[in-house]
Amino acid sequence: MATIAFIGLGNMGSGMAINLAKAGHDVRAFDLSEAAVAKLVGEGASAASSAADAVSGADAVVTMLPAGKHVRAVYEGEIFGAAAPGTLFMDCSTIDVDSARHVGGLAKEKGFRFVDAPVSGGVAAATAGTLTFMVGGSEEDFAAAEPFLQVMGKAVIRGGDLGAGQAVKICNNMLLAITMIGTCEAFSLAEKLGLDPQKFFDISSKASGQSWSMTSYCPVPGPVPTTPANNGYNPGFATAMMLKDLKLAQDAAQAAGASTPLGAQAEALYAMFDNLGGGSTDFSGIIQLLNGSWQAR
Repeated sequence: MATIAFIGLGNMGSGMAINLAKAGHDVRAFDLSEAAVAKLVGEGASAASSAADAVSGADAVVTMLPAGKHVRAVYEGEIFGAAAPGTLFMDCSTIDVDSARHVGGLAKEKGFRFVDAPVSGGVAAATAGTLTFMVGGSEEDFAAAEPFLQVMGKAVIRGGDLGAGQAVKICNNMLLAITMIGTCEAFSLAEKLGLDPQKFFDISSKASGQSWSMTSYCPVPGPVPTTPANNGYNPGFATAMMLKDLKLAQDAAQAAGASTPLGAQAEALYAMFDNLGGGSTDFSGIIQLLNGSWQAR
C-alpha cells in the first residue's frame, strides 16, 4: 500500500479520499475546512496541517481543487517544494487546459510524474467509487496513476498527453449540458401536449431521442428513481459547477477558433438559472426554469 496525500476534500474529494483509505492506503488528508479533515480522519485517514505537510514523504498526491488559479498556487507555492523526487501527482480538478499543461510541465521539469485526471459522475459516483477518469499525461505516468485511479472509478481512460484530460472533460460536459437542456425541453413540451411523463420516457428512452440525460439522469420525477429529480433536485452536480465547466469550454472554443453555438446558448441558459438562485440546485433542475415552475430556495 502507498502513502497518498489528498488535498481538497469537498463533496467530490471527500468520497474519493475515503475510497483510497478503505482500500488500505495511508491517506494524509488536508483541506481548509477542519470539519472535512475530521470526517476523513473518522474514515481512517490521518490529518495534515498543510498541503506541504501532506505531501512530505508521500508516494503519490491527489488534488481536487476549485479552479486553475488554486491548482497553480498550491502546486507552485506549496507542493513542489515539499515533495520527494519522483512523486506522482494526480490533479483531479476540473480546470482550464493551459493551467493543466503549465503545472504538468513544471512538474516534469522538476523530475516529478504528473497526470491531469478530471472526473465525471457526480457526488454519488465519487462516494461509490464509480467515477470516470479522463486522463492526460505520458503513457508511463498514466500507467503509474492508473492503479490509484481505479480504486476511485469504474473507468480510467487516457485521452492523450498533458492537458488532454481537461480537454475531454470540458467537451464532454458541454455535450452533457446541451443534451440535458434538450431533454428538459422535450419533457416540458410533452407535458404541454398532454403526454404522461412516464409514457414519454418509456418510448423516447428506447427511440432515437435516447441519451444519458434521459436514461441515467432523467430530469423529471418518477422514471429513474435515483436521480436528483426524485430528491428535490439536490445535487448531484450543481448548476454552479456546470456553469463553471461551460465557461471553460467557451474560453477554450474561443482560443481554438471552434464554433460552438449550442455550447454558448447552454452557457447563457445556465448563467440565467444561476443568477435566479439556481446555483446550488442540480443542473437537471433547469427544467423548472424552462417549464415556469422555478422558485428560488
